[in-house]
Amino acid sequence: MRDVIVFSGSAHEPLARRICEHLGVPLSPVDIARFSNDCLQAQLLVNCRQRDVFIVQPLVPPTQEHLMELLMMIDAARGASAAHVTAVMPHYSYARSDKKDASRISLGGRLVADMLVTAGADRVITMALHAPQVHGFFSCPVDHLTAIGALAAHFQDNERDLSEHIVVSPDLGNAKTATLFARLLGLPVAAGNKQRLADDRVVIDSIVGDVSGKRAIVLDDEIATGGSMIELLDKLAEEGCPGASVVCTHGLFAGKAVERLNAHELITEIVTTDTVPAPEGLDKLIVRSVADLFAEAIARIHIGESVSSLFDGVDPRHGSPQLSLNFG
Repeated sequence: MRDVIVFSGSAHEPLARRICEHLGVPLSPVDIARFSNDCLQAQLLVNCRQRDVFIVQPLVPPTQEHLMELLMMIDAARGASAAHVTAVMPHYSYARSDKKDASRISLGGRLVADMLVTAGADRVITMALHAPQVHGFFSCPVDHLTAIGALAAHFQDNERDLSEHIVVSPDLGNAKTATLFARLLGLPVAAGNKQRLADDRVVIDSIVGDVSGKRAIVLDDEIATGGSMIELLDKLAEEGCPGASVVCTHGLFAGKAVERLNAHELITEIVTTDTVPAPEGLDKLIVRSVADLFAEAIARIHIGESVSSLFDGVDPRHGSPQLSLNFG
């Protein structure tokens, strides 16, 4: 059987190391250099010929820098005669550019997907795309993983009393995912009625569902500047909610997000995953690792097993893992 070679760009090397620990393989070195004219060069320092190469690189700020690193590492692996090249992108930030909602704008989600395939990616592994249709932008196979099970396990593992809790979606578009999350916890669900005015400005004028006297578990796929979350928390407080757990897959916490979230009295904890590097200075932050999920997906792809069978017996996009595969 071909060897598995795992490389990491500079975006989130600790996650790549955790994935390698679960796989039982070393993280192979990469030399990323910058010329005097500011051009990048990526050199893979391990033989890739006829190996299965996996390159771990979430698209996090500086996003364009990390995207270019990923493209160059993919190209280097293809040029080194790798048998298969898989881009492992825990966070695909360009998924937010998924539709033409204004005149003469680009579809960044599709453009970047085309660039990855052109560079030589045979496959993509990602997690919690902002919109399901982004999956269709890729002309190569995509394994779309979910952290819903890992996030739900945080509340199940603690054996806490959830009888007075309710799952809340920040908007109606995310209500389906919130409903599936609520089913894992056996809880009711509510949603905010959100109107986006700008990238960091939203208005939530009402809550669909009764949250009075109930502690909220607010679930979102991504928190960037925190504008939507703060607006929702303010509305929950108005509706009589005494406290809230903030839960998301991709905790970017950009701009003034850390300051905003630290200052909000309703928040009792912030639960996220390690798809992106954790910020400094964010109070009450709890990080759940999803390295084991990515390792399982890599192992199954390598030996030709079904990735969706990780979620046998439940919704394959939103359930918690039911099986475990020992790699080797």
